[in-house]
Amino acid sequence: MSKDIEIILRQFGEKVLDAVSLVEASLERVGNFDPEKDYTPEEREPYDALCDRFIRAVEISIRFMKTYEIHMYGENSDTLRDLMLRMEKTEMISSLDIWFRMRDVRNRIVHDYLPEDIQALYNDIQHSFAKELIRLKNKTVNRSESV
Repeated sequence: MSKDIEIILRQFGEKVLDAVSLVEASLERVGNFDPEKDYTPEEREPYDALCDRFIRAVEISIRFMKTYEIHMYGENSDTLRDLMLRMEKTEMISSLDIWFRMRDVRNRIVHDYLPEDIQALYNDIQHSFAKELIRLKNKTVNRSESV
């Protein structure tokens, strides 16, 4: 079973790399969002692409971490909080808090897209969340190469 987990871990690692690379590509296309501007659908598209790519990156990153946890500890945590605490201890993520904020933003995008919060949402994705995803991407490269 250990060999199967290693294969799955590598596959998820590659998906994390791809997903975060797409977020990085979107970040290069968008500027700061101006809530006062009346954006056309074409002008809004790069921001929507960024959000979609962010959602995918967060989801695949969590799946990677669950697989990494099985590889390292032989079990899955009962809660997302426990998983994130383990990942924080292994320095896979910088902090539990930022991942819970990222997960909250992911949920707000998917379920409760609030126009009055859009500038803050884009700002978080473009700055602190992007840095955290890129950090995880770099850690993923290092961890999956050593598997």
